[in-house]
Amino acid sequence: MKADFWHQRWQRNQIGFHQREINTHLQAFWDRLDLAAGCPVFVPLCGKSRDLLWLRSRGHRVLGVELSPIATRAFFDENRLEPVTHTPAGPFERFEMDGITILCGDFFRLTADRLEGVCGVYDRASLVALPPPMRPDYARHLGAILPPDACLLLVTMEYPQQQMQGPPFSVGEAEVRQLFGDRFLIEPLYRQEILDENPRFRDKGLTALEEKVYRLSPPPA
Repeated sequence: MKADFWHQRWQRNQIGFHQREINTHLQAFWDRLDLAAGCPVFVPLCGKSRDLLWLRSRGHRVLGVELSPIATRAFFDENRLEPVTHTPAGPFERFEMDGITILCGDFFRLTADRLEGVCGVYDRASLVALPPPMRPDYARHLGAILPPDACLLLVTMEYPQQQMQGPPFSVGEAEVRQLFGDRFLIEPLYRQEILDENPRFRDKGLTALEEKVYRLSPPPA
């Protein structure tokens, strides 16, 4: 799955993964990360998610990274924000407004200096957007660029993968532990069967669909 796939999805407005409302799991479990007030947080593959606004309302400075210029501009346009834009210097174009910054470019070209001071990460639509061969690279790169004391709130989906072609892809707990277990302590926080609430997935052939929430934290020193 290459960059062109996501550019085409946004160009064709095939963005069923986008949520119009603030994610309920974010609201319910963000405080479980026990982050310092006002610390910077990171949202990988952020799209045009309004969750960025919620995180900012909690006092955090928010950094997102998004591949699609369409999604990046739509976030600010749809929320009636006028960002300051910066001519690309390196691999990203920078959009920022009132404590929210989106770097438009390839997540895998992010370096640790851009995430300096980040204490928390919110991943609702990043890991599940990636096919199996890309997920280890994503986990390794995220672990390499994050400060050592950063925590994550991770939301995944589980379903019989043979019943539907992703994205979103099914990511089970065993894989979460395999991907992140050498860097983080992994604590399941919540699980819920959501197929009845999402009939479009039943229409695609799914017989089960579960959403899970995890807290990933650095081990004690």
